[in-house]
Amino acid sequence: MTSPQPAEARPRRRTAQSATLAEIAREAGVSAPTVSKVLNGRADVAPGTRNRVEELLRAHGYRRRRAEATRSPLIDLVFHELESAWAMEVIRGVENVARSTGLSVVLSESAGRLTPGRTWADQVAARRPHGVILVLSGLDASGQALLTSRSIPFVVMDPAGDPGTDVPSIGATNWQGGLAATRHLIELGHTRIGAVSGPSRMMCSRARIDGYRAALETAGLPVDPGLVVTGDFHHEAGYRQGLALLRRPDRPTAVFAGNDLQALGLYEAARELGLRIPEDVSVVGFDDLPIARWVGPPLTTVRQPLTEMAEAAARLVLDLGRSDEAPPATRVELATSLVVRSSTAPPATVAGS
Repeated sequence: MTSPQPAEARPRRRTAQSATLAEIAREAGVSAPTVSKVLNGRADVAPGTRNRVEELLRAHGYRRRRAEATRSPLIDLVFHELESAWAMEVIRGVENVARSTGLSVVLSESAGRLTPGRTWADQVAARRPHGVILVLSGLDASGQALLTSRSIPFVVMDPAGDPGTDVPSIGATNWQGGLAATRHLIELGHTRIGAVSGPSRMMCSRARIDGYRAALETAGLPVDPGLVVTGDFHHEAGYRQGLALLRRPDRPTAVFAGNDLQALGLYEAARELGLRIPEDVSVVGFDDLPIARWVGPPLTTVRQPLTEMAEAAARLVLDLGRSDEAPPATRVELATSLVVRSSTAPPATVAGS
């Protein structure tokens, strides 16, 4: 009867540091060049083979050494939707950093999906950029593993959901912004304050509405569920939901629009109903896009430092790419601030008293 092997003599699974391409190729039953093709996002690999190799790369926690990764002079910037002045502010921030470091920016859109598909991930692996910035989006576990194994760092800006403790991200103080916007209206004397939120699936939208509710509750005002409607951060939603709120017999005297585009839709709804801003209804937005200063009346809004957030995301992703070590996840929140303009005033009953 043989005695059991001591623990130190038993065969061990290779670690992330010691697993080599040759060993992964041997386990997958393919050649080392085939594994290299998978790592480089080449299309000339059978889907079944690609999946088998990817699974082994994940299982081993394989991470390509920086010296092995010949990078293209690019930063990949991914939006879930690429439209509106909001996106332009973000692009400007990333471009500022890319230009100063001799890099170019590649733009892509996930067509409204909060997680880019596998085709996108393969294209990124083939491009081998210096880093990836995902805006109002994120990566599933397989996408994270794919970029990690290629030593392509990634950062999420304004994450749609909880990015997880191991994903670097840049955001803003959305809850504080919603609180400040609503508190401003309360201090003007408004007690019936409506809200047009963004999509409930987005963390920033939920945080802003939580701030709105907190301001009302702190002031001892009831939160009327009928005055809180859901939009999608687009102008049309602000117009449509604005009509619904302002046609109520007990309409609100003020509305927190959730973002500037919805606030502009609310402006249109008020004009259609013959209501004046701010005499009949006060409006507060969120973002402080350039157009907020140009509309009539100029919009009171919460400034979200979009360009600065984008610059911070770009600097962070480049810093991550300069180290061979896997750094601790970084969560940065930049401060929001209330910008008071002419779209808010005391309600008529208070102003005339």
